[in-house]
Amino acid sequence: MKKIFLLIFLGVLSNSVFAQQFELKYHHTAILVSDLDKSADFYGNVLQLKEIKVPYSNPVLRWFSLGGDLQLHLVKDNTDGVKLHKAIHFALTVSNFDAFVNYLEENKIPYSDWLGEAGKVAIRGDGVKQVYVQDPDGHWIEINDAG
Repeated sequence: MKKIFLLIFLGVLSNSVFAQQFELKYHHTAILVSDLDKSADFYGNVLQLKEIKVPYSNPVLRWFSLGGDLQLHLVKDNTDGVKLHKAIHFALTVSNFDAFVNYLEENKIPYSDWLGEAGKVAIRGDGVKQVYVQDPDGHWIEINDAG
């Protein structure tokens, strides 16, 4: 009986030791862009993300903060092989969704709903409002009020 208890105890102990060796957390998204300055202008001025310093010298990189430790990395390279599809996107949440949509409209920045209807806001089944915009290379970005 003691041996069975000891084996069970060691099994549980070994599982909890292995389970706590590391923890993965999301850090950044990197996207290929054809014109680094044009894309940096879009993310910095149009979406108003704060550009952050790349910690080493590399002329093909620009980084932007997505809040906290989360980052967006722009990488200048040939984008010929990049396949664009709305299902492949990243999403940003905004504190005042209606003000953001007004900003898009006032600045004539095109947006659409998931189905592609221009100038339309979608409301998901869970009540979250969302729109989609594209950067200069056509990468899709969902903007929502889920936060």
